[in-house]
Amino acid sequence: MDVNQHISDGGNVGPIDSSRIPRYVGSASFARLPRVDQVDRADIKVVGIPFDSGVSYRPGARFGSTHVRESSRLLRPYNPAQDVSPFALAQVADAGDIAVNPFNINEAIDTMESAAGELSADGARLLTLGGDHTIALPLLRNVASQHGPVALLHFDAHLDTWDTYFGAEYTHGTPFRRAVEEGIVDTEALTHVGTRGPLYGKKDLEDDRRFGFGIVTSSDVYYQGVREVVDKLRQRIGNRPLYVSVDIDVLDPAHAPGTGTPEAGGMTSRELLEIIRGLRGLNVVGADVVEVAPAYDHAEMTGVAASHVAYDLITLMSELPANAPRNN
Repeated sequence: MDVNQHISDGGNVGPIDSSRIPRYVGSASFARLPRVDQVDRADIKVVGIPFDSGVSYRPGARFGSTHVRESSRLLRPYNPAQDVSPFALAQVADAGDIAVNPFNINEAIDTMESAAGELSADGARLLTLGGDHTIALPLLRNVASQHGPVALLHFDAHLDTWDTYFGAEYTHGTPFRRAVEEGIVDTEALTHVGTRGPLYGKKDLEDDRRFGFGIVTSSDVYYQGVREVVDKLRQRIGNRPLYVSVDIDVLDPAHAPGTGTPEAGGMTSRELLEIIRGLRGLNVVGADVVEVAPAYDHAEMTGVAASHVAYDLITLMSELPANAPRNN
C-alpha cells in the first residue's frame, strides 16, 4: 500500500486519499497535503514557526505547529460551508517549519522575515502555524514588502499593542504596536476581534485607539451577532490587501484550553469560523494561527479548532488568483 497516494483534483495535487489510506498513517503534513518538494509549484504554502520565546505566561506554543498538523488529519477536500474545494482551486502544499534561534528573539525575527520572503518570492501566499504571536511582526513585514501597508484583522483575547515587557520591545504582547510604528499596516483598516478580560489600565485602550485600531469585543460578537460584525469588518477593510492573524485564545477556554494566556468569556469556535467565512471575496494575502500550546490541550480540542480555522483561511485564499496584482 502506497501511504503517500495523493488525490489529484483540478490539475493540483491534493491530500492523501483517505478512502484508501487510513487517516492515522502516512504524511503528517497539514491536512495530509503534499510537501512543497512533491509539487512543481505552490499557490499557498502552509509553514510552521515553532517559536515561543516571546511568551509572558505559559510556554509550549513552540510545539503548536506540529500539534495543529496532527489535528488536521480529519480535514476533507470539500468545504461545504463555502461551497469550495480549496485544494482544487489552488495548489496548497506544506513547506515544513522555519528553524529559528530560541535564545535570541531579534535574530529569530530576522530569520522568520527572511524565510517568509524566500517562501513567498514566487508569488505564493503563506498560512503560518505558530508559535507565539511574536511571529506576526516579521510576517507582516514580509507582506508589506510585497503589497505596501496592509489591512489587519486580529482575532485575540488581548490587544497585543503594549509597548514593552520587562523592557523588551519584541514579545507576543507587542507585535502590532511595532507594526504601526514601522508603517507596515494601514491605520485606516485595523481591527481587533474577540478582545476581553482585565487590562493594566484605561490607557491601554487609549493607546490602542490612537494607533488606529477598532475593537469588536467578544461581548459585541455575542450581542450584535456574526452578520452585523462581518458587515462592519468588510466596510472597514474594503478592497485593501488583508492580513488575518488568529490567536487561538480568542476562543473561550471551553473551546480552546490549550493556549498560553486563557481568558474567560471568549467566542465559540462556531462564531469564529462564521466570521472568517464572512470574509469571502476579500483580498487575503496572508494569515497566521498562533498560540496553540498542546501541553494544556485536552482531546485535541484546541488543535482541531485551530486546524479548522486554518482550513477556512486557506479556502479564502484559494479563491484569490495566484500571483494576483500587488498593490505596490
